[in-house]
Amino acid sequence: MTTWKLVRVMAGFFILLSLALGVQESPLYVSHYWLYFTAFVGINLLQSGFTGWCLMENILRKLGVQAGC
Repeated sequence: MTTWKLVRVMAGFFILLSLALGVQESPLYVSHYWLYFTAFVGINLLQSGFTGWCLMENILRKLGVQAGC
C-alpha cells in the first residue's frame, strides 16, 4: 500500500473514531472534546489539498512505506 492510500485510510479511521467518541448519542461516547480531533484531521486534509504537503505522508515515507498515489 502506498503512502497516499494509507493517509486516506488513517484519516478516515481517525474521523470515524473521533466522531464515535465525541457524539453524545454514540454508545462509545467519552467526551465532546473528541470533536476537536475531528476538526484537526479535517483542517489537515484541507491544508494538504491546497499545499500538496502532508506531514503523515512524510512520516510514512521515513518508515519505509512506498511513496505514490
